[in-house]
Amino acid sequence: MPSSPDREATVYAAGAVLWRIANGKPRVLVIHREKHDDVSLPKGKVDAGETLPQTAVREVWEETGYRIALGAPLGSIEYRLPSGRPKEVHYWACEVDDAQVDAHDFTANDEVSGLRWMSLKKALNRLSYERDRDVVRLLADRLERGVARTFPIVALRHATAVPGLSWPGDDDSRPLTARGRAQSERIVPILEAYRPARIITSTAVRCRGTVAPLAERLGLAPVSERVLSQSATPADGRVREVLDAVLAAREPVVICSHSPVMPELVAQLAVATRTRLSGLSRQAMLSTAECSVLHVPADDPTRGVVAAETHGPLI
Repeated sequence: MPSSPDREATVYAAGAVLWRIANGKPRVLVIHREKHDDVSLPKGKVDAGETLPQTAVREVWEETGYRIALGAPLGSIEYRLPSGRPKEVHYWACEVDDAQVDAHDFTANDEVSGLRWMSLKKALNRLSYERDRDVVRLLADRLERGVARTFPIVALRHATAVPGLSWPGDDDSRPLTARGRAQSERIVPILEAYRPARIITSTAVRCRGTVAPLAERLGLAPVSERVLSQSATPADGRVREVLDAVLAAREPVVICSHSPVMPELVAQLAVATRTRLSGLSRQAMLSTAECSVLHVPADDPTRGVVAAETHGPLI
């Protein structure tokens, strides 16, 4: 008998491997779920209207009490639920600092009965599922190679703007459409998941309008750069200057620009970080209001981009 559509519909979920360095050694956070009688990693199902990054941040907060900023993705795992439906869980690595640990206050809840920081070896022994151990092994590999600590460079294409053919002014003055304004609001929770400390934008009205809701939410003043406008001349080398300043600061940043500028932005980042461009070229192909998140090693950006991901608003 053929399976029903509902039975085959994939259940999506997201979570994180929280890690820290204590006494010079890495520790990861595992959770104990009494009702499931297991030891696992914090995660949960995607709610209606959520994207995967939003879900990861929310679920970690609800299950552990930690407010996290997403680090580099650790891929996804797939398995079948007891009902027979396929499930796909996406994970990120998230570093937790000493101040967060010291201020942390956990109360057992319906989902999680206890938390514990463990060494990598102990976590691999105590986790109930091989699929969770695989995710921790990937983090362990990054820790061993010295690229686990990263910061994100978020390349954001502006939201939908009024078409040039129907706009009487110059290209840089084209504003967002009603759809574009809605997109700019809907991307805020996605971008906020990476906790950007800076916003850099093209001088074009549509780019500045795209980042305005995020800037208001975070209390940040966007910095406008003419070189990021599609009407600027990319050959003057200043895109690289912008990226060099970003890499020197080594803090999470959103860079909002245009489709014609994205290939140059990504290509210059590949050169600056000594990353093979072929591995990043897809990250330059963005629809309106989509973003590519490029995770760069914080200790040495020239070690190459650790991971990249692309997200967009559900509208």
